[in-house]
Amino acid sequence: MTTPETDGTGHRARLRGRLLEHGGAALLDHELIEYLLTLAIPRRDTKPLAKTLLHEFGGIGGLLAADPLALGKVSGMGDSAVAAIRIAQAAATRMLQAQVAERPVLSNWQALLDYLHADMAHLAVERIRVLHLNSRNLLIRDELVAEGTIDEAPIYTREVIRRALDLGSAALILVHNHPSGDHSPSRADIDLTRTIAAAGKPLGITVHDHLIIGAKGHTSLRAKGMF
Repeated sequence: MTTPETDGTGHRARLRGRLLEHGGAALLDHELIEYLLTLAIPRRDTKPLAKTLLHEFGGIGGLLAADPLALGKVSGMGDSAVAAIRIAQAAATRMLQAQVAERPVLSNWQALLDYLHADMAHLAVERIRVLHLNSRNLLIRDELVAEGTIDEAPIYTREVIRRALDLGSAALILVHNHPSGDHSPSRADIDLTRTIAAAGKPLGITVHDHLIIGAKGHTSLRAKGMF
């Protein structure tokens, strides 16, 4: 006769009880992923797979941001398990994005950084986004404008300014990630920021900042006095 202890249901019940009673902080990273995977793979011990995934992708941030094709290459990861990982990431970033949209960005700066870090810090390729703000500094559009290789993505000043005029943007925040994890600005990052700021100024479009997001933190070019 199979008992709860031998078929894993007792262990899963304990994880569920800790989660419901004390919240996510009561579970270790591998336990969170383990329990998430049980929802997609209900008749299997998912602890080894959870630990493999965290090791393969360098932790929970890298795992949740991982490309679906890369996730699918890990032994034991079927479509349902891949979808479970991706929906967890989508739900987390959607919640953080909603917090950014609720208040003027400049008075809600930490919420913006939390959102951008969750969404971009662990990506394997470089992405550039432009956040468009209205005259009250409320977010009106968050747009991905370029995606490139592991260390480069193209962006053109004329296209950024034209889009700002189309949307009636009063201000912009430029954002991109460094897949290397190093969030130090390059000379090209500084020059691009200055060029866009100069192009927008006579049109009444202000560049509030250029944020570089890395796995270990971020850099604000405005705070560094670089433009």
